[in-house]
Amino acid sequence: MLAIDKTLIVRYLTGDHPAQSARARALIDAESVFVCLTVLLETEWVLRSVYGYGAAQIAPALRGFAGLPQVTMEDPALVAQALDWLEGGMDFANALHLAKAAGCAEFVTFDRSLVRSANQPGAVPVRRL
Repeated sequence: MLAIDKTLIVRYLTGDHPAQSARARALIDAESVFVCLTVLLETEWVLRSVYGYGAAQIAPALRGFAGLPQVTMEDPALVAQALDWLEGGMDFANALHLAKAAGCAEFVTFDRSLVRSANQPGAVPVRRL
């Protein structure tokens, strides 16, 4: 199994660079690949900030990629939960943080937008300090 970074995933999903996209697609389609949470976080950031994709485009793209038979995600249930929350209006990074905090009594933050968006089914309670 090969671990891959965001550049390969972005090229695979966007096809924006013909030569690199073809190489990324060939590798990912032919090999078993591993995607860690930090790579997924960076991938979402690039798709949102560089390519201007919204949650309605990012969530299905990342779900589709994660569902490829040759792709192994770090903590796939957590990724699925974070993508659900992304579609529900939460920032993806905050969704990952909150999903990772499962089992804690509370998630404490100064971030008002996180407090507003964190009322998600199954989420640990979020409190503003």
